[in-house]
Amino acid sequence: MLLLACAGAAPAAEPAAQERWGRMPKLYGRITANELGLVINTADPYSVAIGEYYARRRGIPEANVVRVQLPRRNSLTHEEFVALDQAIRSQMPEGVNGLALAWVQPYAVECNSLTSALGMGLQPDVCANSCAATRASPYGSYFGARPWIVLGLRPSMQLAARSVPAAMAMIERGIASDHTLAAGAADPAMAWLAVTPDANRNVRERLFPPAGPVPGVAGFEVARVKSDALPSLRRTLIYETGLARVPAPLGGEWLPGALADHLTSFGGQLDRGVGDGQMNILDWIDAGATASYGTVSEPCNHLQKFPHPQVLIQAYAQGVSALEAYWHSVAWPGQGVFVGEPLAAPFAPVPVPPASAPTP
Repeated sequence: MLLLACAGAAPAAEPAAQERWGRMPKLYGRITANELGLVINTADPYSVAIGEYYARRRGIPEANVVRVQLPRRNSLTHEEFVALDQAIRSQMPEGVNGLALAWVQPYAVECNSLTSALGMGLQPDVCANSCAATRASPYGSYFGARPWIVLGLRPSMQLAARSVPAAMAMIERGIASDHTLAAGAADPAMAWLAVTPDANRNVRERLFPPAGPVPGVAGFEVARVKSDALPSLRRTLIYETGLARVPAPLGGEWLPGALADHLTSFGGQLDRGVGDGQMNILDWIDAGATASYGTVSEPCNHLQKFPHPQVLIQAYAQGVSALEAYWHSVAWPGQGVFVGEPLAAPFAPVPVPPASAPTP
C-alpha cells in the first residue's frame, strides 16, 4: 500500500521547503549502561544469547536485567502486553531510564509498535484509523537524561538483527562508536540526505537542512544528494531517504554508530522478506548501520511519524545515545519501532578520570 492510500487520509500540508537549520535546545546528560534496563525473553534462544552478550559487553547491572517469557510471533495481544508491561514496571529499578529489548519478535502490539507501547504507553485506538494522528511523545520537549523519573517514560529499542552473529556485530559497532567523534575529525563524518522521485515518500525533503557543516559541531557535515545519482557514500553516520526499497548496495562506508532509515509504510515489520515489496529496516543493520526506525502499521506520510532529520542530526551531535537521538526525532512514535544498539554515542565526551587522592 502506498503512503497516503488509506481511506479518509488527508495529505500532509505542503509548506515551502526551507533550507535552513532550526534551533535545537541543549540536551543534558546521557543514558548510560547503569541507567539502561535489559529485557530478555527466556523462551527465545536468540534473545537469551544476545541479551547475555549485551549485558556482558555493555556492563549492564544484573539488577537492571528482567527475564520474561513471551510468544515468538510478530504481535502481542493486549493482555500479553499488559502482563509484560507490569513485569517490567514491577521488577525494573526506579533508576532505569531506558530499555533494551533483546529480541526481533514480537515487535508490535496490535497496530502499535512494541517499543512505543513500552516506552510511553499503549494507544488502543490506533487500529481504528492508523492514518490518523497519534499521541505526541512528551520526550520531544524533555531535554534531560532521566525521563522515567521525570515523565514516567522509558525510551525503548530492540536489539534486533537477522541472526545472532549479525546482532553481535551491531553491538560491537555501537561499542566501537563511543566518543570517537567527540573531538571532531579531520575527515568529517557525513549525514547523507537523499532526495527521491517518490512523491509520497520524499516528504522529508522539506525538513532537510542546507548542505555543509553542522552548526557548532566540528567534523560533521551534511550532504544533500539524489537517490538516482548517489556519489560514493563515504564516512556515513546518518543516511535518510524516502523509498519503498533502497537499491542495494545500501550506502558505502559506514562509521560505527551510524543511523539510517527510509520513509515507507511497513519498514518496521521485522519479519518482511526481500520479496515483500517494501524494504525491512533490518536491511540497514545488515548493511552496517547501528540503529534504524520504521513503522509497523500503515502510518500515511505524516512527518511527525518519522525521524525529523534536523532533530536527529543535532541531537546525536550533542553527545546523547542513539536511543535518545532517535526518540527525540520522532514526534508521534506510536507506530514506529526503534531497533539497534541503544547506547552508541560517537559524540559523547571522553570521560575524565577522577583525580587521585593526595598522598598523605
